[in-house]
Amino acid sequence: MSDQETPVSGKAPDPPPGPALRPVRGAARCAVAALALAALAWAARAVWHVRLAMAGQPASGPPDQGGGQHRPLTALEDSYHLVSSWGGAVTLLCALAFLLWLDRVRDNARALSGTEPRYGYPWLILAWIVPVVNLWIPRGIVADAHRSVFPDRRLPAVVNWWWALWLAGLAGGVGLVYADSTDEVIARAYTDVLPLLAADMVIVAAAGTAALMIRTLTTAQQERMDETAPTGRPGTAS
Repeated sequence: MSDQETPVSGKAPDPPPGPALRPVRGAARCAVAALALAALAWAARAVWHVRLAMAGQPASGPPDQGGGQHRPLTALEDSYHLVSSWGGAVTLLCALAFLLWLDRVRDNARALSGTEPRYGYPWLILAWIVPVVNLWIPRGIVADAHRSVFPDRRLPAVVNWWWALWLAGLAGGVGLVYADSTDEVIARAYTDVLPLLAADMVIVAAAGTAALMIRTLTTAQQERMDETAPTGRPGTAS
């Protein structure tokens, strides 16, 4: 053997490590807790809608008198403003917790399947706010994260139930996205409370279904992660 020859080893070099799996159970628990708070917030709104309807509109008329004029709020109307503000803050917290969970699920799906997500990272945010595409891409992101890991399984039905309830909550401008101001919603509660109550109940149901979906998909992904851990697969967390 010449000095320039290098002995050839019979062992192939180790493959480069794959993407590391991220803990998902903690993020799932946070998202479920936030959804429970959101459901409570919207249930509280429903209670105040009923209280407003039962109290009846004051003789002075609705809070928004038109032409930029607003009368002083009653104690009940003022408390509804507080409940509405609290609900908005909780909804924002819920959205952040949900996105953090979804980000981890997507990353783990990429590591477990070895395939890139169907929708790029910017869609994790844009999918919820861009008109028209927000009617289907958010569901597609969730479905893709599950199907990439379990291509031989049917998508859990709870995903479709969650998305149907979410869309119903968005419909009509009386649910998750109010087209009216808080004072205008108060006036609607005085005159036609049933659509408001229907929207409130749909949103509470959507929050409960979303929590069930998170538990279902997280459990499935965690089981796959546990299966790969003993094999010493590159990128698998111990």
